[in-house]
Amino acid sequence: MILDVRHLSTRFHTRNGVVHAVEDVSFSLEKGKTLGIVGESGSGKSVTCYSLLGLIPQPPGRIHSGTAVFDGIDLLKATPQQMAGIRGKRISMIFQDPMTSLNPYLKVATQLMEPLQQHLGMGKKEALQRAIESLSEVGIHHPEQRVHSYPHEFSGGMRQRVMIAMALITRPELLICDEPTTALDVTVQKQVLDLIRNRQRDLGTSVIFITHDLAVVSEMCDHIHVMYAGRVVESAPRDLLFANPRHAYTRALLASIPSIKPKHELLHTIPGLPPNLANPPQGCAFRERNTMGRRELCLTDRVPPLREIAPGHWAQDCPGCLSAGLKQNEPAD
Repeated sequence: MILDVRHLSTRFHTRNGVVHAVEDVSFSLEKGKTLGIVGESGSGKSVTCYSLLGLIPQPPGRIHSGTAVFDGIDLLKATPQQMAGIRGKRISMIFQDPMTSLNPYLKVATQLMEPLQQHLGMGKKEALQRAIESLSEVGIHHPEQRVHSYPHEFSGGMRQRVMIAMALITRPELLICDEPTTALDVTVQKQVLDLIRNRQRDLGTSVIFITHDLAVVSEMCDHIHVMYAGRVVESAPRDLLFANPRHAYTRALLASIPSIKPKHELLHTIPGLPPNLANPPQGCAFRERNTMGRRELCLTDRVPPLREIAPGHWAQDCPGCLSAGLKQNEPAD
């Protein structure tokens, strides 16, 4: 096991109250495997992984509780020196928006060479050669010339490839992908996914894949965690989750995937908005939006605990969310 996270909670102390961004999240990751974390925007996916890498701004953020053990080191309690030796070297991250993640004032060569010089002690000439090789490996043509370009001289898809090259250039043991295909067209999206998968196969890298797109995780991931309102509401191996989704939120997400439907048939949508995490509900957080189960049975007095409902298959133990309810396009009350 390369990473073991237990009972992680991250909160933000703001003028409007304490935002419970991540609450009691636990998961583990085996070497060479891919873990998918899915959910709507604001469900806590990115904050979970930013917490592991010490990227939460403090203040206003704060790791409230939990452990995250990576090779015997608790990342949540690691010293700055320990994190400097891990972040960017043994654990790398592909951020969601490459245009804001790449420094617009620095050439790509400078940004690719920096982790090699800092973490591996390479000289300038050797680091430049490795940077050129990395661009070639991610499919950028004429890397000898393009390595001296600025980020704005690349297209969106090419910038994302540069981010992948930068994340993999130190041969990390764990790669975190934060929605790396957002805003890319379908063709470029497939190229990026194939690239990550091929590099994972070649290097034996473990991957955490953060996305709101269940179609993507169906291709990429071995195990899937579904998050809602800062908590894991369902967790299972990929094939089991897609074959037998149990929580109402997971079923609603799957029903929302565009597919071949009869003409004029409406796509399923989840009504309403996620709850305000500065004032989280005492009971089931999905109750007000539950159209795939029986809303009247949802817990109102306590947060549903995670329960193993089948071997390897966990879900929040909420009677209303685990029960069968309305059909996909039947209106709610």
